[in-house]
This record gives sequence, structure tokens and C-alpha cells, in this order.
Amino acid sequence: MAKNSDCSKGCFKTSIGGQALIEGIMMRGPEKQAIVCRLADGTLQSKTEGLKPTPKIPFLRGIAIFISSMVNGMNALTYSAELQPEEFQEEPSKFDRWLEEKLGGEKGQKAVIAVAVVLGILFAVGLFVLLPAFLFELLPSGIHLVVRCLLEGVIRIVIFLIYLALCTRMKEIKRLFAYHGAEHKAIFCYEKGLELTVENVRMQSRFHPRCGTSFLVVIMIISILVISVMTWVLSLIPGIAGLPKLAASLVRVAAKLILLPVVVGITYEINRWVGRHDDNAIAKIIAWPGKQIQHLTTNEPDDGMIECAIEAVKMVIPEEKGADAW
Repeated sequence: MAKNSDCSKGCFKTSIGGQALIEGIMMRGPEKQAIVCRLADGTLQSKTEGLKPTPKIPFLRGIAIFISSMVNGMNALTYSAELQPEEFQEEPSKFDRWLEEKLGGEKGQKAVIAVAVVLGILFAVGLFVLLPAFLFELLPSGIHLVVRCLLEGVIRIVIFLIYLALCTRMKEIKRLFAYHGAEHKAIFCYEKGLELTVENVRMQSRFHPRCGTSFLVVIMIISILVISVMTWVLSLIPGIAGLPKLAASLVRVAAKLILLPVVVGITYEINRWVGRHDDNAIAKIIAWPGKQIQHLTTNEPDDGMIECAIEAVKMVIPEEKGADAW
């Protein structure tokens, strides 16, 4: 591992990544994941659990990791919420209580989390796929089809930015984003081979090139290209080109949904390459939009948040040195 604090001279690049939680942080290493949360009395509570192996096949591994990250992330978020004082916890809905009653405590909780993951995916698809697709249909038909696709992509990015900007106005989200900043700083400190202390972590940047935010931005860019090509190809198929407008629109939306796993798989491989070559000019260009978005999704953390991040990183560092290389 590089011991120099200047990454331009070659830093170790770790595959360890994390997620901000409610008053805590989850870190995911190559073998296990750790959750560290700050309790109301100021103490830290932590737990670790093993991770199931993911496929090594390019493109397929990106889809598997994406799904696994969503499920594990929702589990961790639920766990962190349960650690908060009762007055800050939301009352479970009637549906949640019904699931727990019918399936029992642990099974019911897993079912609630599964439903939450599905609803989260549906919300994201609705906001970032279906809404832009609807607005796409409102664009003048005289505009060239490929240009309309590019405009749809721009609309999707604008919706994403507005969504993030609205999130940053919420007090709870501001703290969540500060924990996100602590996660990035701790990983940077570890990658530079520095001792994981509050002082060393605090001086690191909160903008990390291998952040999940960057992954989402690249997904949007790749989707613009893939969907533009797909829409152009569909326009050349006589049977589809001759359909009524509503039917043709439904075919295009269905094709976009089917292509989502393809976009995720391609994006993962691109981000993997960027993460390994972040000193490369092309990689820097690809990573730049994601880093700019991190001005919205990360805030400067306090020392208590940094302590959470340090503890979480330490808990997932593998015993074999370098086993977590990116």
C-alpha cells in the first residue's frame, strides 16, 4: 500500500465502499460488511456480517452487485433507523404490521424490506424513466428522433438534479450527506496508507471518484446513448413504425425497461475502469460530472461522524493485505 499522502504518486485503490445511514455508516469489503451507528447516548454500536460471493463475469457482475447493494443497503438503513430513539421512529404502516403478523417477526421484517426495495425501484423507474418518457412524447414530432432522445436524456438529468437539490433542503438528509462525506474521507485516508485517525481523515477530500453517485450519473449518460440507438432501431422496424402513437410509445417504454440491466452492466464496467485509471485523462473526464454532483450529496462531517467511518473501515479491511484491491 502506498504510504505517500499524494495520490498523484500512486495510491492503493480499494474496493471497499460504503453507504451513509441514519446516524451511522455501512462499509462493504470483499468478505464482509459492517454497520456502525451513533446511539442517543453518544456510544457506537456496530455489527458485521459475511457477504455472499458475486459473479466474476463482466457485465453480469455489475447487475448482481447493483441488486445486492440495494438489498443490503435497505437492510442497513432499516437497522440504523431501529436504533434511533422511539420518538424519532416512524410508526409502522398497517401493511407493515399485517406482514409481520402473517409471516412472523423475522420473516415479516424481511418481507417489509423486500417491499421497500421494490417500491424504491418502482419510484426510481417512474421518476427517472417513465416521466422523461412521457415528456419525450410531448416533444414536437418535427424534431429528429435522435435529437428527441438526447433531449429526453437531458430532461432525465434535470429531474435528477432537481430531486437531489430538494433532498438537500431537509435537515435529516443534510446529516445523512455529512456521513456520506465522512465515508469518502475515511476511504481516502485508508487508500493513502495513513493512520486512520480523526485528524488524518478530516484533511481528506469528500469527493471520491468511485462513489455510487458517480455510478448513477454514468448510468444516465450511458442510458442516453443506449436508448437513442434503441429508439432509432425501433423506428426502422416496419411493424412498430406503423403502430398508433400510444402503442408505439408503450413499446419504446417497455424496451427502455428491458434495457435497464444492460445499462447497469455496461456502467459498472466503465466505473470499474475509471476507478482503476483515475489518473488517466479520459477517466478524469468521465469521473468529473459525478464529482460535481457530490457537492450536493456530501457535506463536511463532524468528528463524531468521522469516528463512525473509521470504525466501519477498520472492521472490513481483509486480513490478507491487498485482498481488497479495486
